[in-house]
Amino acid sequence: MTVWLLLAGAIGAEVTATVALRASDGFSRPLASAVVVAGYVTAFFLLSRVLARGLALGVAYGIWSAIDVTLVSVIGAVWFGDRLTWAQIGGIALVAAGVLALELGRAH
Repeated sequence: MTVWLLLAGAIGAEVTATVALRASDGFSRPLASAVVVAGYVTAFFLLSRVLARGLALGVAYGIWSAIDVTLVSVIGAVWFGDRLTWAQIGGIALVAAGVLALELGRAH
């Protein structure tokens, strides 16, 4: 259970850092820029803990990527007015399906 909480924390920190990267306006805004650096450092530290506890790299990174791309895309659309096309939504679904296949393949 702890490994999943650590992975969730890593994903949350990475999503926060990525959103702050957009808000940093090319690192010209100090507070947002500090959030970027702190978020990425935290994210990779927590991911390293997840891997040290034995979760397979492909599974951990796949889950991270799928959730990250989904959350960042939705946040970008809601907060920043980024356009999200049906093709992009389909791509997100395909990424999620790929991660599910990785996870199911691990169980067998």
